[in-house]
Amino acid sequence: MVSPNRKFALRSAVTATSPQLVDHSTKPEMSTVRIALANLRYAATPDQSVALAQAAVRQASAEGALIVCFPECYVPGYRATGRIVPPIDEAFLERAWSAIANVAAEADVAVVLGTERVVDGAPRLTAVVIDRDGTIVGFQDKVQLDPSEGSFYSPGIQRECFQVGPLKFGVAICHEGWRYPETVRWSAQRGAHIVFHPHFAEAEPGGYQPTSFADPLNTFHEKAMLCRAAENSCYFASVNYASDGSPTTSAIVHPDGTVLAWQPYGKEGLLVADVDTAVATGWLATRCRTM
Repeated sequence: MVSPNRKFALRSAVTATSPQLVDHSTKPEMSTVRIALANLRYAATPDQSVALAQAAVRQASAEGALIVCFPECYVPGYRATGRIVPPIDEAFLERAWSAIANVAAEADVAVVLGTERVVDGAPRLTAVVIDRDGTIVGFQDKVQLDPSEGSFYSPGIQRECFQVGPLKFGVAICHEGWRYPETVRWSAQRGAHIVFHPHFAEAEPGGYQPTSFADPLNTFHEKAMLCRAAENSCYFASVNYASDGSPTTSAIVHPDGTVLAWQPYGKEGLLVADVDTAVATGWLATRCRTM
C-alpha cells in the first residue's frame, strides 16, 4: 500500500517548454514491453467506473502488462449527448484517482486514466498518469477540444512526455489525435515509443457499423490511427469504450503503419500486445521540417 503523501507527490514530466529533440541515431535498443488497452463498457455510475477500472488494472497485471490505458474520461464517464453524468466533483475525482493508484501499486502496473479535472476553476478533459508504485506522475490535458466540448471544458496549454520503466510515451486525446497530427508528432520527436489515444465514439442513428478494422466504408478515424503511427515511426495505441455498433474500436498500430492488434467491435475486455521499443525510432517525425 502506498502512503497518501507519496501517492499524490507529482513527479516532474517532460513538458513543452522548449524541449530538446531526441537524436534517435544513438538510441539504444530496449526490451519488449507489454501494454494493455481497457476496452470497457460505459459505466452506469461514476462509482462503477472506478470499480471497473480497478478490475481492469488487476487483469492487466495478470496478463503481464507494464501499463494499461483507459478510454477518454472513463472516470467518471464521458459527457456525451444522452449520457447522464453528475456535475464535476473534485473530491470524488481525488478519491477515484487514489483508489485506482492504490490498486496500481498493488498490481505493479502503470495506468493512463482518462478523466477530468479542474485547473484554476476551469474544468479540463485530461489523462492522469500513475506509475507502477501508485505515484501520480502528471497529467496530459486535452489541448485541442472538439467544437462540441468548448462550451463546457477549457483547453490544456502544454504537452507532456512520460516514462515508465523502459517505455517513453505521450498522450493525445480523441479529437486532437484524429484531426491534429502535430499532437502525436510532438511526442515522437521527443523520443516517445508510443502515443496512447484515449477516445470516445459510439453508434449514431443510421451510422455505419463496421465489423472489420479500417473498413473502407467506415469513417476516416481508424485510417487515421494507421497514419499517426506510420508518419511518425512510433506505435499508436487507441482505446475506445465497448458498445454495440461502435464506429471505432481499440487498436495498437506498429510504427510501419500496420495493425498489430485490434479488439472485436463491442467486445468488452483488455487488448494486450507486446511492443518492441527498438523499432519505434521516431525517425520520420524528426525529419519533419518546420519554420
